[in-house]
Amino acid sequence: METASPFLIALVRGINRFSDWTGRFVSWFVLAIVLITFVVVVMRYVFNTGSVFMQESVLYFHNYVIMLGAAYALLKGAHVRVDIFYRPMSDRKKAWVDLMGFLLLLLPTCAFIFYIAWDYVAASWAIMEGSQEAGGVDARYIFKTSILLMPALVIIQGLAEALKALLMLTGYQALAKQLEDHDEEHAL
Repeated sequence: METASPFLIALVRGINRFSDWTGRFVSWFVLAIVLITFVVVVMRYVFNTGSVFMQESVLYFHNYVIMLGAAYALLKGAHVRVDIFYRPMSDRKKAWVDLMGFLLLLLPTCAFIFYIAWDYVAASWAIMEGSQEAGGVDARYIFKTSILLMPALVIIQGLAEALKALLMLTGYQALAKQLEDHDEEHAL
């Protein structure tokens, strides 16, 4: 049997590494959320003052943890699915579910989100939209950009998952398993 395309293998590994790096990077935002929230609470209850900028920055960090972490969650198999049915399936059936899930659910949903959000985000960038609050974060356009980044990153990671499923379905089970095992080695 001939081997799978080295380009395909490199593509899947590259996408997986990128999603893994992105997830690890935004995980540090959780620490920022905790620290900033702590400072906001101390300022409020000890010094009787507040900071709209700091309060909004917590929202920005939280937004990016969720939106940029979605592809990482897909890489690690942490997205919602009915495990009571999925878990006992054979690897081949799981590959079919993963492939069809990408083609029929993930891809159209993310493409729809991207399409619908494009004008909304573009309008925000056109006016360099800022906070509605005095002293807030004057970069709401950056906040809204995550609405485009999330579906783009999830589609890219979904493509890697679909390619792994195709490897499984076309007789490259060992290679598909190797790619899965490589993903698990780099878990947080």
